[in-house]
Amino acid sequence: MKVLNQKKLRDKFIKSGVRMIGPETIFFSKDTKIGNNVTIEPYVVIGSKVKIGNNVIIKSFSHLESCKIENKVEIGPYARVRPGTILKEGSKVGNFVEIKKSTLGNKSKVNHLSYVGDAQIGKLVNIGAGTITCNYDGVNKNKTKINDQVFIGSNSSLIAPITINKNSIVGAGSVITRNVKQKSLALTRSPQLEVKNYKRKR
Repeated sequence: MKVLNQKKLRDKFIKSGVRMIGPETIFFSKDTKIGNNVTIEPYVVIGSKVKIGNNVIIKSFSHLESCKIENKVEIGPYARVRPGTILKEGSKVGNFVEIKKSTLGNKSKVNHLSYVGDAQIGKLVNIGAGTITCNYDGVNKNKTKINDQVFIGSNSSLIAPITINKNSIVGAGSVITRNVKQKSLALTRSPQLEVKNYKRKR
């Protein structure tokens, strides 16, 4: 019965103009809503309460549930979009990114290898590889707010609750524990130590 229902759903979306690559590997929910000119690659799972806008690309092995995807968004491959997430127009969630209960603003990007949870992210923000919003302190979930045109360097940890204000930069490898002021550079990196002519003990 479930297989038959999936076939009906696939046929319905294909007739409505959704481009599927390997449709037999793509799974929908009965309440899935999809706009125009959408492409879905193989091995995508779309759970309940997902609304997808126009001109969206969902790449292979991505998993979506209880989220809203606006127009011109690109997802994946290997992305997980969890409940309560809104991806605004022109945004991108790339490979091995998990995003939960967050809003990603217009033309903002989380391209790879990051966890974004309980975050409000403005427009034209770039989140570098390996960034984590540290939203859980062991008792409560806390919010991260990243305002417009912020650049977060790779391998950064943002300890919530925290606000990164507009036009700021967080240097790669930083652990940020306090709010960052507008147009500021925040950097918490240990000085590099180099020992000349060092010989390894054997």
